[in-house]
Amino acid sequence: MSDYSDTDKKDDVSVLHAMGYAQELERRMSSFSNFAVSFSIICILSGGINSLAQATSGAGGAAIGIGWPLGCFVSAVFAIAMAQISSAYPTAGGLYHWGSILGNRFTGWLTAWFNLLGLVTVLGAINVGTYYFFMGAFGTPYFGWADTTVVRIVFLVAITGAQALVNHMGIGLTAKLTDISGYLIFVTSIALALVCLASAPSYEISRLFTFANYSGEAGGNVWPQTSGTWVFLLGLLLPIYTITGYDASAHTSEETIKAAHSVPRGMVMSVLWSAIFGYIMLSSFVLMLPNMDDAAKQGWNVFFWAMDTQVNSTIKDILYLAILVCQWLCGLATVTSVSRMIFAFSRDGGLPASRALAKVSPTYRTPVAAIWTGSILAVLFVWGSSLVSIGETPVYTIVVSCTVIFLFFSFAIPIGLGLFAWGTKKWDKMGPWNLGEGMFKLFAVLTILAMILIFVLGIQPPNEWALYITVGFLVLSGVIWFGFESRRFRGPPIGDEVARRQAEIAAAEKAVGQG
Repeated sequence: MSDYSDTDKKDDVSVLHAMGYAQELERRMSSFSNFAVSFSIICILSGGINSLAQATSGAGGAAIGIGWPLGCFVSAVFAIAMAQISSAYPTAGGLYHWGSILGNRFTGWLTAWFNLLGLVTVLGAINVGTYYFFMGAFGTPYFGWADTTVVRIVFLVAITGAQALVNHMGIGLTAKLTDISGYLIFVTSIALALVCLASAPSYEISRLFTFANYSGEAGGNVWPQTSGTWVFLLGLLLPIYTITGYDASAHTSEETIKAAHSVPRGMVMSVLWSAIFGYIMLSSFVLMLPNMDDAAKQGWNVFFWAMDTQVNSTIKDILYLAILVCQWLCGLATVTSVSRMIFAFSRDGGLPASRALAKVSPTYRTPVAAIWTGSILAVLFVWGSSLVSIGETPVYTIVVSCTVIFLFFSFAIPIGLGLFAWGTKKWDKMGPWNLGEGMFKLFAVLTILAMILIFVLGIQPPNEWALYITVGFLVLSGVIWFGFESRRFRGPPIGDEVARRQAEIAAAEKAVGQG
């Protein structure tokens, strides 16, 4: 941060004051740290490995060789459009503010709930994925542990509690660890790729562009029996669901130096590098497989099966340990993102007990109550939803699919609103990171089309209940908004309210000698 001058600091604070907020959080994250927090949540070593069967038990090698770039492009469309808005409005809980400023109180409130529910449940899903990876790598082979509800919940409480504690102790420590995570993901993904290539029986590059149909029993029933075209489209969920979480760069805006420049760059670059390194790593893995038909039959166990079959045990365990650390750091960064969303929404009275949830620790300069609340809710979600099933599908699986859809809806709402708001009083000035009006509108239109694709894919069997949950949520939201919240919730400061808050902030800073 040696290039962070007093002028830069004043610029960051003045932008925040112009939106009606005081600088409560500590602004210590560098441009790289802002990139690293999103890169860590995306974590190709988490979603890219734990959800690998969506590709190998779907369209086979082509699901990686062709499907991965296509799916990453879909995620990049969202990230680029969001980056443009984030440069103009660099605040914590960015999506919520964008939805309010570019639309109205209701669209901001709805965006906040979509994003918040998505983040809390995705945090649970990430740590569940870490649990199953740990069990497959070490828990069962070395300790003889069986997968039980008690073991799962104790593990989740331990790792989520540790993630919350680190976040509690300040953004400086969290940023250092996510910086390390950024480098570790790069190194580990390349190391895994090299090991896979060294262990490959041959290099059948054509395998990456060969379509198959492993739906049904041929693919361990990862996907129900369907057509080859449809199973390829379903396989796009691997990159789309893996390459998400880049909204963390926006959520940490108020803790990032030169936020209007750093935040959009962090979003876009986290997606770009995840796409490139993920493609190298997963393509190498596909080339290592001794046989695609046998690999498809392994279903969700394909990664461990291939590593056990092809890789030296000592090298394999070293890689497993590095991957496990990356997955824990992925959860750590997600706690950061969740807590900043809770903080920002509560700051404007959007949640029950808002005053407590918006409080910032004077010692650590972190939203302590928001950190622990988000972490506890994630564990409770996993515990409660894993006890219930609808038919043969656990409610946990359905809700995770649904809430990833929620996340993308929270991305799409402000982008769609921005498409119509640009050039009006609501939004008449781009930030310093500027695509240009024409390019932004192009990516905004592509975002709407991509959202339709994600929604259609996300509600397919075995997750067809995601449709009913999403519709039910929208109906419930309408009832709550028009019945209660429309009269109570004022939203972020806009217009005269900004001027009033600016005067209050200036008076408070003058009183403590900061003005």
